[in-house]
Amino acid sequence: MDSQRVPVQFARSPVMAIPLRVLILGGTTEASSLARLLAGDPRFAATLSLAGRTLTPMPQPIATRIGGFGGAEGLAQFLRAQSVAAVVDATHPYADQISANAVAACARTGVPLASIVRAAWHPLPGDIWQNVPTAEAAAIALGQLPRRVFLSLGRLELHAFAPAPQHHYIARTIDPPQQVTLPPDIFFLQARGPFDRAAEAKLLRDEKIDVVVSKNSGGGATYPKIEAARELGLPVVMIARPDKPAGHILRSPEEAVAWFGHERAPGSLRGV
Repeated sequence: MDSQRVPVQFARSPVMAIPLRVLILGGTTEASSLARLLAGDPRFAATLSLAGRTLTPMPQPIATRIGGFGGAEGLAQFLRAQSVAAVVDATHPYADQISANAVAACARTGVPLASIVRAAWHPLPGDIWQNVPTAEAAAIALGQLPRRVFLSLGRLELHAFAPAPQHHYIARTIDPPQQVTLPPDIFFLQARGPFDRAAEAKLLRDEKIDVVVSKNSGGGATYPKIEAARELGLPVVMIARPDKPAGHILRSPEEAVAWFGHERAPGSLRGV
């Protein structure tokens, strides 16, 4: 869902050397790429905000804050207190709550908001996909007969597979899971993308995987597992994306820099 777009003009000082205060809502490869593009650029004073879901986030070249804001009003208060002039939502396609908060907070404060929207994956010839709405539905879709299942959906929703204990699960996560309730027969692989198609195919073969469960995250970092499943003729249970609110839609970090950086022209930005 794209929010209503109207032109928004920055409040600017006549001294153009004052850097533009930018908040990046991050946690994705796009957010990290944008941070690298802005690092050291005197036109911008950028802060990257991470939700804290990853226990060991990658070091970033700009100021970084970790943790929530306290809902839409808390984010609005932060924008006012820090005199933020522009927000870029570069969160994960499944992080719908922070995106809703960003739309609401930017509407309340008049701060322009852009959203980097990563294109979803689409099935190609040879893909065997079963689309489901949630992780709970994915667990049901695995069926009653025992199967060897590769889970590649992060660590926060692994509990959804506890009601299907008949399967053997291989779950790949960046950090160890913290849920109390997990499937009884589960093995963890800790790894961080990007991944390689040949290595993914070897993993699926070596583990004798019968089915892959994945979120439709889009992008190239984790797509090799989809390519590997296609190569091996394995079915994929694909968890659909939520309807994620957005500001002015961008497709890349480079577009984000152009959005708020091109000659810093007043009135050139669009937001909520």
